[in-house]
Amino acid sequence: MTALDRSGYTLDFEDRFAALDERRWLPFYLPQWASREATRARYETGPGLTLLIEEDQQPWAPQYDGPLRVTNLQTGVRSGPLGSHDGQLRFKPEVVVSEEQTTEALYTPTQGLVEVRSKAIAQPNCMVALWLIGFEESPHESGEICLMEIFGNEVEAGRASVGMGIHPWHDPDLVDDFEKITLTGDATEAHTYSVEWMPGRTRWYLDDLLVKQSEQAPDYPMQLMLDVYEFEPGGQYPKRFEVEFVRGWTRTA
Repeated sequence: MTALDRSGYTLDFEDRFAALDERRWLPFYLPQWASREATRARYETGPGLTLLIEEDQQPWAPQYDGPLRVTNLQTGVRSGPLGSHDGQLRFKPEVVVSEEQTTEALYTPTQGLVEVRSKAIAQPNCMVALWLIGFEESPHESGEICLMEIFGNEVEAGRASVGMGIHPWHDPDLVDDFEKITLTGDATEAHTYSVEWMPGRTRWYLDDLLVKQSEQAPDYPMQLMLDVYEFEPGGQYPKRFEVEFVRGWTRTA
């Protein structure tokens, strides 16, 4: 299998989370569709990051997403005016801006390499993920690179399914290309998930080995979305998504 070669890249973003650096991360989840207060992240840091779902946490946007509870960090935000449909990751046609956001682009690469080292959660009502979504300065710049997502009900002893791929959302130049990759081993232990994208090509790596390739790529600024979902209440609390590091690299050769 092809190994990840970082020799043509320069590291320009690295966070091991001694504390939460709000010059890099916004501790909210798509606040334009709810509010910053309703979507404020719950977490622990130092060393590493643990994103939490706690028992008293409220659903982030029950009018659109029912009981779903989310803790998320993201590296950018923007929206149109109150009451408009102009906002990032418009996941349902009916969503409208309920809290207008000041534009913040903290880390929004247009191509390169992004990776996360993290541990999955084996509880069946949870999911952990790192997505790259379009910053959406124009509505068509809305594609998603799913670097990794792991549902707790797909974590088994000795194996797990890892979602990787591209979702076009409202980008007419992309096509849906998504699959479940088998991780052999204990997904609740730390593994490194990576994606590199360049004009016309995207590649995904699991523990530095190539596992998927797509002959397409977004060609506009992308922001990171690092999160844990709980779809229905239940099980032990808090839910804990542990992250050792997040890195971003720029191609230099």
